Parts: sequence; C-alpha cells; structure tokens
Amino acid sequence: MAVFARVIEKGSMNAAAQSLAMTPSAVSQHLSRLEAHYGVTLLQRTTRKLTLTEAGQLFYQSCVAMLAAARQAGEQLATLRDAPVGELRISAPSGLAGGVLSTALAPLLSANPGLSLRLFFQDEMVDLLSLQIDLAIRAGKLKDSSLVARHLTNWHFVICASPIYLAKRGWPQAPADLLEHDWVGVSAHDGLNRLQLTRGREVQSFTMTPRISSNNILSARAFVLEGMGLSLQPEPEVRRELAAGLLSVVLPDWHLPELPLWLVTPRREGLPAKVRHAMAILQQALGENSAL
Repeated sequence: MAVFARVIEKGSMNAAAQSLAMTPSAVSQHLSRLEAHYGVTLLQRTTRKLTLTEAGQLFYQSCVAMLAAARQAGEQLATLRDAPVGELRISAPSGLAGGVLSTALAPLLSANPGLSLRLFFQDEMVDLLSLQIDLAIRAGKLKDSSLVARHLTNWHFVICASPIYLAKRGWPQAPADLLEHDWVGVSAHDGLNRLQLTRGREVQSFTMTPRISSNNILSARAFVLEGMGLSLQPEPEVRRELAAGLLSVVLPDWHLPELPLWLVTPRREGLPAKVRHAMAILQQALGENSAL
C-alpha cells in the first residue's frame, strides 16, 4: 500500500522505485500483487503515463490516510520516548503518602505540563501489568523475577513516641523496658511488630503485642502522634516530625535492621521518557545520597 501511494505521488514507477531504493520491477510486482489480491484494476498503464481507475482512486485515498496515521503514531511514540508526557502511574507503600512522593515529584510535574500523575498507595503487592503501573516503589525482599528492580536505597527504622506519651509513661532505658509500654503496630507488616535491636555485639529480639493495630502505617503514626504508644517507623518518613519535636527516638543507641527500597518496572525495553525522568528524580530525592 505504501509503494502504491508512492507511485501515485511520484507519477511513475521509475521515480517511485528510485525514492524507495527499489528496482522498477519490484515496484511493478507490488502493484500486481495488490490488484491480484483485491481482484480489481488500480492503474491503467501506458508507455507514457499511469492513470488511476475509480477503484484505484478510492484505494489511494485510503492508503494516504493509513500512511498519515502511521506517521502520527510514530510521532506520538517519539514524543513518549523523548519527553515526559501522558499519564504516569506509580504504585508505592502507604507510608510514602505522607508527603515524601509529593515533595519529590512536584518539580517534575511543574516542569512538564503535558504530564499527569496517578498514584496507587497499597502495602500489598499489586500486579503491575494488570493495573498498567509504569513504576513501583517496593520495600523488602522481592520475589517476582518477571520485573526489573533497581536498588534505590536502604531505609533504617527508629522506635519513636510522642513527648506527651513519654512524659506520662517514662522513657525506656533498655530494650526489655519496651515490653512494659503500649505498642502501636501495623498488621500489614509483621516485621513492624518484631524487633531485633543491636548495639555492638549485643543483640536482643522481641515480638511486641500491639495495643493498637492498623493495616496502614499512616494511621498507626497518627495514633503515635496522639500519645497512644511506641511504634517502629521508617526514619525518613518521620524526619519532619522528629525535627519539629512532635516525635522522639527511643533507645537511640540501639540499631534496627535496614529495609531496602527498590524501583520496579515491568520487564520491557525502551522505557518512556516519563518513567525515565521519574526514576531519575526519585533516585535523587530518595536515594543513598539524598537530603530526605
């Protein structure tokens, strides 16, 4: 169809063949196959000129429309490849809904008015393909080998409480004292109720029984801010509250295991520009050397 359209545009098979880097006989064969396939004559050929039949005229118009659509599709793909446009769909743990992602991604959206953002905050693993997720932030050990994971950073945890709670119940002086305090846990993360504290060569482990349990870490954090107990929280997510004095770190000399964060994409080549730009800005904002 493209060869047929080029013949009409150039006015002869020889000119079309030259522009397509084909031989005139190959061009003639393409046209003969088209006519044989559809069972109609598209061109009246003489030694001096080519004349479109009525069927050929209708067919030529359709070929031109097809080629224009193909060019437009190619231009759209090039735009997606080269510029952050379209809808960017990101999945992330619920803890990042507290402002971490908005701070990181706001400059990207401001600089690219053709880009929109749709966020999915879920602590459960979601199927990236079925939800058409472009980019996911995942924490902990990864299992799905069909995805491409890039290490983002390791976040460390702190045990924290509000000054209101600590003034009322006192500060724990040793890990064993934690068992005498109220605990605000997260049911979606068993690891947030199991503590392994280290100080030098000392290691102490506890399983805390929550007085308050939530399936959402932001909800648990809200109860901690209200003075309802101690909680294990990712330090980068509560850094503002710690700096403002709304929360205090308990047992700061004891250390907890770090949690790896990953940038995850479906396994495919040629990531769109919107995904590449988002990955770069998240690496800068949340990565090992970030100020967050």
